[in-house]
Amino acid sequence: MAPVLVDVVLPCLNEERALPWVLSRLPEGYRAIVVDNGSTDDSAAVARGLGATVVAESRRGFGAAAHAGLTAATAPVVAFCDADASMDPAQLPAMVALLDEGRAELVLGRRRPTRRGAWPLHARFANRALAFLIRRRARIRVHDLGPLRVARREPLVALGLEDRRSGYPLEMLLRAHAASWRIVEVDAPYSPRVGRSKVTGTLKGTIVAVKDMSALLREVRGQSAAVSPPNT
Repeated sequence: MAPVLVDVVLPCLNEERALPWVLSRLPEGYRAIVVDNGSTDDSAAVARGLGATVVAESRRGFGAAAHAGLTAATAPVVAFCDADASMDPAQLPAMVALLDEGRAELVLGRRRPTRRGAWPLHARFANRALAFLIRRRARIRVHDLGPLRVARREPLVALGLEDRRSGYPLEMLLRAHAASWRIVEVDAPYSPRVGRSKVTGTLKGTIVAVKDMSALLREVRGQSAAVSPPNT
């Protein structure tokens, strides 16, 4: 059996249809940690049947699920990816290579839709507005808060992320920047998800996400991180 080089955290809520494709795309040496966030379908059973490690997280929220996966991870590098088949885990090795080459401490996948309708219009506009605010208020040159990202596990844990809702990805970005991490974006194909999104697929979900992230941005100027830059 190949050693586990990267743990891939997959927050999951009713994704039984998408999981077979997603898990089949994991490269050798990449272990799936599927975090079941209260699914009412057979997501957990499907994931186990396909060899994934399954973690149950009863607290609802993207941040709660993502952080449960991070806590369960043991590999040197941790990746985050949606479990809905919108992002391709086969893209991860190229992102991890940037860590290995010492060119970045946090690598983000910038979503590039593969076809019209892959990214709902309201969600795309909300993401664009948030990215603008991040560049303006936090001085971080990013264009997307996409779900595909990689970092080294121990420094990531040391960031002390606290958000357990939709603001988790932004808090990770803000704390990484405050800790002087090099943050790099790379293009990542973005396909129509299987099933309906629980966040950006609905206007209500998008509004909640924007509200959570806006609250973090209002505090960003007064923030200071009590962590050191990660060793590379």
